[in-house]
Amino acid sequence: MKRSTEQFSGIPYVMALLNCLLYTWYGLPFVSPNNILVSIINGTGAAIESIYVLIFLIFAPKKEKAKIFGLLVFILSIFSAVALVSMLALHGNKRKLLCGFAGTIFSIVMYAAPLSVMRLVIKTKSVEYMPFFLSLFVFLCGTSWFIYGLIGKDPFLAVPNGFGTGLGAMQLILYAIYRKNKGGVTDKKKSTAIDGSLEMGVNRPHHQNQANIPQDGQH
Repeated sequence: MKRSTEQFSGIPYVMALLNCLLYTWYGLPFVSPNNILVSIINGTGAAIESIYVLIFLIFAPKKEKAKIFGLLVFILSIFSAVALVSMLALHGNKRKLLCGFAGTIFSIVMYAAPLSVMRLVIKTKSVEYMPFFLSLFVFLCGTSWFIYGLIGKDPFLAVPNGFGTGLGAMQLILYAIYRKNKGGVTDKKKSTAIDGSLEMGVNRPHHQNQANIPQDGQH
């Protein structure tokens, strides 16, 4: 056991935590009637993501730990603001609309996190940083909630998860195209492609000489 987060980023776990918290709140009876299943599933997800974030904070380098802790405080502030405003200032359908829009926006942000990984796969022609099962379950999860949202005629579930279904399908297509190249690119080529990316699960290696890495800028 290396007891280190190495090059991996904690940002996706924090964003997934915010998504789960918002939808746990959205599914409560006083916000969105007859959606308690949404609260139960996302409440479980929030507990699991909390464990992931805690483990990351324990083993991450000092600089990364500070960044993730700051982001954690930020997303908890967002959730608290949504919950308080919805309870104290809004009632009925307006409460549902606020919580639904907040959940939709941050769910799309969460699903969009792998876009830079997909960019990395295309540039390196390798799926080393895009695990198959992660892509598969993004697709399956998005599809399940998309169908659930359609059946329940709930756009706040159908729209973001329809987006997630599409991105999951794109990841699986990329995996099918480049699966034979897994781990088959050179370190120099990988470091060039990684540079400047904000991705789901990969940070720039800290040991690289920054002067030798071409800057391609943020996407």
